[in-house]
Amino acid sequence: MPSGLPHPRQLAALGPVLCLYRSQAGGELSGWAQAACGRCESVLDSDGLCQNMQFFDDEGRCCWRLYLLPDTDFLAWEQLVEALPECCAAEPEPGLGERLWLRLAGRLGGPAWRASVLRLHALPGGAGGAGVPLLAASLPRLSVCGTEFACRIACREGADCSTLADVHYGGMPAGA
Repeated sequence: MPSGLPHPRQLAALGPVLCLYRSQAGGELSGWAQAACGRCESVLDSDGLCQNMQFFDDEGRCCWRLYLLPDTDFLAWEQLVEALPECCAAEPEPGLGERLWLRLAGRLGGPAWRASVLRLHALPGGAGGAGVPLLAASLPRLSVCGTEFACRIACREGADCSTLADVHYGGMPAGA
């Protein structure tokens, strides 16, 4: 595990998060497997403050993003953000016009990102559990507010959010 990444136990402490991952790279945790470093980003928009952790591969490309949800453990999130070292992100943040063009180009070429709500888990790694813990994921239950917030973020990011329709809260399907 590269030193610029959080420990799997720190990620597991977060509780439910929205995960955006590259669809061509594999499943939800494929971005974590490629990540070399990470950083936190806070954006203020019409929905309020939105925080996410962006993880980058060895070439400086964003490969995995986790978003803070109302159901996420806020204190664990803040502790992780404080411990996250400065990242190796290669490119400066694009301006508004460039972001709109990139979003349009991404939609024309198909979804570059997929969205899934996950609860991350740290599993014992290596032979006999002596190695670095592995990261695993399961599907959590979300509150109504958490489900709506996750859907808004995924739509705003232009991610394929078809799997979010299956998110359950309180034992009932979303929208029921």
